[in-house]
Amino acid sequence: MNLIKKIQENIFRYELFERGGKIVVGCSGGPDSVCLLDALHELQKKYNLELIVAHVNYKLRKKDSDKDEALVKKLVEKYELPIEILHNPEYTIQDTNLEEKLRTYRYAFFEKISKKYKANAIAVAHNLNDQAETVLLRLLRGTGLRGLGAMSFATQRGPSARPKRNADGPRIIRPLLNIPRKEILAYLLKKKIPFRVDKTNLTSDFTRNKVRNKLLPYLEKNFNPRVQDLLFKFSKSAAADYDFISRYSAAWLAENQSLRVSELNSLHPAIRREVLRQALAPKGALRGKTVPDLREIESGHIEEIIKILKSSKNKKQKISFKGLKMERIGDRLVIEKSENQSSNVK
Repeated sequence: MNLIKKIQENIFRYELFERGGKIVVGCSGGPDSVCLLDALHELQKKYNLELIVAHVNYKLRKKDSDKDEALVKKLVEKYELPIEILHNPEYTIQDTNLEEKLRTYRYAFFEKISKKYKANAIAVAHNLNDQAETVLLRLLRGTGLRGLGAMSFATQRGPSARPKRNADGPRIIRPLLNIPRKEILAYLLKKKIPFRVDKTNLTSDFTRNKVRNKLLPYLEKNFNPRVQDLLFKFSKSAAADYDFISRYSAAWLAENQSLRVSELNSLHPAIRREVLRQALAPKGALRGKTVPDLREIESGHIEEIIKILKSSKNKKQKISFKGLKMERIGDRLVIEKSENQSSNVK
């Protein structure tokens, strides 16, 4: 099956978009996003799509960043598509977690453009290699089942969003998610489509680059040449398992909003952890956000709450973190906003 047919299969199987839809296509100028743009352009008439290209020039690589932009403009001119460009968002090279900060700028820009054009979806070029890297990174950081699900073919934007769940914002679609980078490069080579290579990806200065350039090749050579495909399948299985746990927990929480300690303690540990995570979300107290980002709630925070649920002490017990305060009062767990951002157990 060639690459275009694989993408069509993904569109059908995962219902990525409907005919006649509007799609914002994120294009950096690298091989993955150039392949995505060309493939969607190939399918544009078949699905009656309106495509809008979005590019971010961080100026991070100076002249090379400008060359990336020039290439994307040339492709867009060839395809006769509209383009929106964000130049030099505010950041410094010394920013902590620069990669995540730039990602935040990028997706905020994509969403802004999607609202401007009233788009149905935002297409990004994550592929099989990216998925494998993300799974390994999250394993190394000690993630739980929720994190092991990594990326999905289609995800609704929002802090607690899962595929197919209704939420504010456009859907993020990843038509290339099960396609390895070697097939992407072969597609571009066959069609003689130019692309740019970010030389920083070839170094091992960042953790992701170490996983990409050292760990994955080592695992493929010494353990299993199909390790990326296996990690992808593992991620899909984890996502399905978490989806079940998440839906069951949401249903339980809807019927047990009083959060009785005795009832929480009777739940299976996996369900109890997810119920607690979801119970925190609507409080909207994390760093003053209207809706908190559940990625900021770590497994250690949940375990601290479970400790006070399991405690046999009769006195009131409190715990606070990330702008939330949890207090056990008799057989009830009460969750409120707190001005205290640091973790504290009493």
